Amino acid sequence: MSNQLTQLLGQWYPLKDTTEWVLGTVYKTEGPCYRKAGAMMLFNGVGQQYGLLSGGCLESDMQNHAKRVMQTGQVVTLCYDGSDEDDISFQLGIGCGGTVYIMLQLVNQENDYLDLDKVCHSLKDRNGGTYHQKIPNENADSTTENGPQNRFEPIDTEARNESIEGIQGSWFVSDIKPEPHILIVGGGVDAKPVVSIAKELGWMVTLCDPRPANARTEVFRGATTIIRTLEESLTAYCVDQCVDAVVIMTHNVAMDARAVALMIGVERLMYLALLGPNARKIKVLEEVNVQESDLPTALSGPAGFDIGGELPESIALSILAECHQAIYKKC
Repeated sequence: MSNQLTQLLGQWYPLKDTTEWVLGTVYKTEGPCYRKAGAMMLFNGVGQQYGLLSGGCLESDMQNHAKRVMQTGQVVTLCYDGSDEDDISFQLGIGCGGTVYIMLQLVNQENDYLDLDKVCHSLKDRNGGTYHQKIPNENADSTTENGPQNRFEPIDTEARNESIEGIQGSWFVSDIKPEPHILIVGGGVDAKPVVSIAKELGWMVTLCDPRPANARTEVFRGATTIIRTLEESLTAYCVDQCVDAVVIMTHNVAMDARAVALMIGVERLMYLALLGPNARKIKVLEEVNVQESDLPTALSGPAGFDIGGELPESIALSILAECHQAIYKKC
């Protein structure tokens, strides 16, 4: 299962009243850590875990603390210090060497599900916002603070995952965004690993190909949506469904050119790539008399990083790595 927050909450929501639930959040890290501040996961009363807050080495210990939260209703904060030989994380074999601070909170109807139901609905509608979590005072019993005071604000911001100090104490503010949405234009056999890897990443995947023999549902089971037209409606779809990235790989110059032209109106696009050498990219642009400067973002062609790959799986890996960098802006 994907560790994307959308998928985690999608699993939790229909079961939210069937058993006890605890939300785990990394609210601070020091030094090298597997997950950074803002990472979340869920524990339930039947021992199931959704997501990861470490590389898998701390979750069993956190599950035990989560049981205590279910029993007492109190917020629990944990500190795992991978550099301290006496710390439980060192004994568990954590190899990162950093320190991670985690908060565990009960999730139920009495505390309005910590507003996670609102987060779930917002992400389902492909909207983001900011999620505020009250960090308990280390010198006070959490019950004296009237329990969790989390709130979700459905506004589109560029907030960072950070702790802030205010009149009402310390808060951790998370930037909540829906999972990336990638459109793949071209449903040939070489698109299969692109769809599969993107799906494994937890991304929303749309496949587009007007050719009846291509983009068949039974072949591309990982695709969320399959579109059968290369008309103006595709531009509207990209805008309405908040498409973040487009990879064009029809192996047909005219179709590729048409797809490129349709992307001119998709202003929020963060990644646009075209399969084939640079000479082919020039030919595709000339086909529809489009300048690269007309596009909402630079046209990557050849698509992907040069990792020496020749097979479809390697090419897919190189494309999605470049796409991932563009979306998450990790240069």
